[in-house]
Amino acid sequence: MLNFLGNIEAKIDAKARVFVPAAFRKVLQSSAQTVLILRKDLFQDCLVLYPESVWDEVVEQLRSRLSQWDKAQQQLFRQFVADAERLEMDANGRILLPKRCMQMTNIASDITFLGVGDTIELWTREAFEKSLIPAEDFSLRIQDLMNNNPGRE
Repeated sequence: MLNFLGNIEAKIDAKARVFVPAAFRKVLQSSAQTVLILRKDLFQDCLVLYPESVWDEVVEQLRSRLSQWDKAQQQLFRQFVADAERLEMDANGRILLPKRCMQMTNIASDITFLGVGDTIELWTREAFEKSLIPAEDFSLRIQDLMNNNPGRE
C-alpha cells in the first residue's frame, strides 16, 4: 500500500524539472511505480501526483459512476482525463513539470511536496499556507469529527 507522508520543499530548475523527494521516491520504487499522473486538484490551487495504479483506480471509480450514454457525464469524464499528464521519473528521480500545469497553479521555482496518503500534492508555499485552517479551528473540527463518528477509534 502506498503511503506518502511529509512536507518537503524543493526547487524547480530552469528546464522545469524537479527532484521527487527521496522519501517519496523510496515509496514509489518499493512498489515499482515509475509512471506518475499529474493533474490539477479539483478543489485546491495545487497539482496532484498520482502513482499510475492509484490513477487507474480513480479513473475506474469515476467511470463506474458515469454513463457512457449520457452526454453531460461523458463531458465530465473527458474533461477530467484531458487535464491529466503522464510523467516518468528519470534515472535521477526528476520529473518534468508541464508549463501549462505550472501556470494553472502559479508554480514557478519553489515548490512544496506534500504527502497525502496515496498521492502527492505540489503547492506553492503561499497557496499551501493560505489553504490551512487556523490551529484552533482545526483542533475543534477534528474533535467534532471524532466525537460524532461512534465506532471509529
